[in-house]
Amino acid sequence: MEGDAALILNVSSGPAPPRRPPRQKQNKALKIKPQWTDNVTPTKRKRTLPASSPLKKRAKEVDVSGKGNLASAFVPKKHPTDRQDESTRPFIKTSSLFKNNPEIPEIPRGAVQLVQEKVFTSDSFTQLDLHPHLVSTITTVLKMSSMTSVQKQTIPVLLQGKDALVRSQTGSGKTLAYGVPLVQSLQGMKSKIQRSDGPYALILVPTRELVLQSFDTVQKLLKPFTWIVPGVLMGGEKRKSEKARLRKGINILISTPGRLVDHIKSTKCIHFHHTQWLVLDEADRILDMGFEKDVTVILNALNAEREKRQTVLLSATLAPGVTRLADISLNDPVSISVVDETWDRTEPELEPVQGAVCSPVNMGHSSFAVPEKLKQHVVVVPSKLRLVTLSAFILGKCKFEKCHKMIIFFSSCEQVEFHHELFLKVLLGGAESDQPGHPLPPLPGLRFLRLHGNMDQEERTAVFQEFLQAKTGILLCTDVAARGLDLPQVTWIVQYNAPVSPAEYVHRIGRTARIGCHGNSLLILIPSEAEYVNLLASHKIKVSEMKMEDILANLVKDDRFKGHQWGNKKSRGTNPQEVRERATVLQTEFENYVHSSGEKVRWAKKALQSFLRAYTTYPKSLKHIFHIKALHLGHVAKTFGLRDAPQNLSTSMAASSKKKTKFKPQRPDLHKRTQGKRRLAEILRSEYSSGMDSNVSKVKRKKRHRKPGNQETLS
Repeated sequence: MEGDAALILNVSSGPAPPRRPPRQKQNKALKIKPQWTDNVTPTKRKRTLPASSPLKKRAKEVDVSGKGNLASAFVPKKHPTDRQDESTRPFIKTSSLFKNNPEIPEIPRGAVQLVQEKVFTSDSFTQLDLHPHLVSTITTVLKMSSMTSVQKQTIPVLLQGKDALVRSQTGSGKTLAYGVPLVQSLQGMKSKIQRSDGPYALILVPTRELVLQSFDTVQKLLKPFTWIVPGVLMGGEKRKSEKARLRKGINILISTPGRLVDHIKSTKCIHFHHTQWLVLDEADRILDMGFEKDVTVILNALNAEREKRQTVLLSATLAPGVTRLADISLNDPVSISVVDETWDRTEPELEPVQGAVCSPVNMGHSSFAVPEKLKQHVVVVPSKLRLVTLSAFILGKCKFEKCHKMIIFFSSCEQVEFHHELFLKVLLGGAESDQPGHPLPPLPGLRFLRLHGNMDQEERTAVFQEFLQAKTGILLCTDVAARGLDLPQVTWIVQYNAPVSPAEYVHRIGRTARIGCHGNSLLILIPSEAEYVNLLASHKIKVSEMKMEDILANLVKDDRFKGHQWGNKKSRGTNPQEVRERATVLQTEFENYVHSSGEKVRWAKKALQSFLRAYTTYPKSLKHIFHIKALHLGHVAKTFGLRDAPQNLSTSMAASSKKKTKFKPQRPDLHKRTQGKRRLAEILRSEYSSGMDSNVSKVKRKKRHRKPGNQETLS
């Protein structure tokens, strides 16, 4: 019994290892304060440290490496009051952001021959044969006295009644290029237009925001001509109210393709007996968004009631799909490209192109024109540091410099929602709401708004109008805001996720530096994506490098992210160690917020998965730059405030992609066709068909994809 009692006392005495009792006794002996004499030199004694102490970890590292002894790793014992300060200091739970990162490659600085495009000309609208009231409206209401290059070339051609295929840089005034001749033509008709006549002009645009913007411009042009009624059709609105407006009559109809097809199939009062104009603005984006079949249905409906009309296709870039669409919709078109005026044009007069549209060579398909006053930048950042780098850039431009209006592009709706909430709670320090009508947060320069395709139409419209009228603010959005939108005073475009093509890059940066104004853009890449800079250079797009350290230095100006070892000292210059510690503190703030509840962790994982899903959609020609196998899942998880890589996330995505590769259609000849040929076949086939049997074709397609003996379909 005495041995058992001794054993029990020994077990409960503490966590000392049982295999080294002599060591334990030695430690106990060291705790006895020795009595020193004057002739004896005291020896250094060893201190016992808690397991979580960073000094003990450092001692282990020194002992393992063999480069020093344990005593050299310790510091003198601190005063008891210092221990209380340590307990109040924030404990950084994240791993180091600046370790185990890949090397940042050097960005090439080769000479790039830029494609410059002159925006304004010396010609005035008074030199055109326009109605005096229309000229007065342009100069007084729209505040424009001289024409842009694309307006100078396009308006005379359209006033002659010819079809046109127009390519010009973003922000060059393409809306007025077709809006002015359209209004001039309709107001000058011999028989005065009646509202009950229905549409005389049909304008198709890809997004709802562009519908509202185009409607606003046309409405201003029609101010002297009140008998011409414009109207809109777009998704998210009530069909019943739209049908009522169609019954009353709309003379200039501005619509998205999908909603117009919906009314063509379900609304009896819609007709195109008097339609004389068809305008496809941002034509390449209309096709990219999957509206190709809807456009063919609209063309069939127009041809069934009136074959003769004037058609205009406009875009900042001309994709192959646009040229195919032009082949079947334009009649003897005039090809207008302001880029050609800069490079190869020798004759000032425009000549119509016989037959099909011009080739990619004379339309400058391999190069893109960007605004002359736009400064483009790129920064290469390791994956772990992307979130803090973006945050430091936002703080530097919108909090400390102020007077900036910024748009940040993401690749998915889930990322927009996640980062919007994250920035509100961390960077603003707990702003409750960003809805219109609520008071502004304490930092008015950090007004965060969001815009993406999954939002309700009423909310989208409110956000669009609010950002349109605001002098400062940050709009987090998807590519729904990348086309055609004229947002004044936007000074910075930030692309947090790289676009899928150089053409999309041009459209994104085109939201700034519009109509001769100054603007800036920043593209954020990770080291494995640095080759994207060379791809842009091959398309005559030059970007200058911005250093990550310079962006992170903005955190030194914000005392909320001051490290504990700097105390109340004022920052002097940009101490690299201080910058790194502040970046780590900011990352910890993000992670603490994300891990504050299980719901927020699930939300972060959902945003991460949407990013990975979007990353797999890059075209095959860019897979050597953007390949999902080049990503470090743990480092990417850091950018979503997650401390570790989520379990089973990569395996589930791999399983889903594996299922897709296993699927084989029953007809191998369809599988061998390229996507371009299949689209062209659909356009040509539907051009001579009714275009009304889309539901039947969907059912047939589902039956064709159904595997024998399996009730589930893969979609």
